[in-house]
Amino acid sequence: MFIRTKKISSGFTLIELLVVIAIIGILIATGSASYQRATRLSRDSKRKTDLEQIRQALETYRSENNAYPAQSGWSSTLESGYISSIPDDPKGGDYLYLPSGSPLVSYALCAYLENDPGTSVPTCGSQDCGAGGQNCNYEVENP
Repeated sequence: MFIRTKKISSGFTLIELLVVIAIIGILIATGSASYQRATRLSRDSKRKTDLEQIRQALETYRSENNAYPAQSGWSSTLESGYISSIPDDPKGGDYLYLPSGSPLVSYALCAYLENDPGTSVPTCGSQDCGAGGQNCNYEVENP
């Protein structure tokens, strides 16, 4: 006597495949957003570090010359013995240097942070910063 058995299918149903694809899509979207935020934060951190290095070079220059360098040619002036090279913005472009006073006794260094710090930038706020053509939203002033 023969007993008939049903053949069990070893494949996945369309619903199961759609659920797995949806879960994978959600994971990729979440991971991508986290990665983009992390890279923006990394670039902002580099900008802050760059401005601090430039600030230190400016302070060394002032201690030796009793004034800060003029805006025209300031980077080449600092590169002649105060800093090895003026760093560029991580997305391209230059940082903004605005000396003031007569003699030049104060300054503001300006940058555009991708994650807006939410602080007021009185000297740099309406100035163009970085490669993106954005207004400055972060500044470092002389102490």
